[in-house]
Amino acid sequence: MVEQCVYREMVNRHTKRSVRFMDQSNNKKTSMDLGNTQYFKVQPDQETGVKKILSVVYEALLEKGYDPVNQIVGYIMSGDPTYITNYMGARSLIMKVERDELVEEIMNDYITFNHWKKK
Repeated sequence: MVEQCVYREMVNRHTKRSVRFMDQSNNKKTSMDLGNTQYFKVQPDQETGVKKILSVVYEALLEKGYDPVNQIVGYIMSGDPTYITNYMGARSLIMKVERDELVEEIMNDYITFNHWKKK
């Protein structure tokens, strides 16, 4: 049986580009209200994997003499994997997680470290 995919389309206000999202929930075309804020809910079970990957990447960059913070930020900002060394398989590891997951993990740790309250 072939599953039919329905895509939702959203237009970025700044670039005027159209972006398509696969809607797996109800297979109906839905219109998006760009005037309201959308909520993004992250699955917490992937945290330990992202944390471990960041740890391995950090150690690999440090051992090779790079500044891990600058290199990881360069990767997150640009998406260019050459900011990350191949040593210890760090480049292929970091490419297994989305960049927004990396930012989320870093932000969660930063918030926890500063004893800020999460809602």
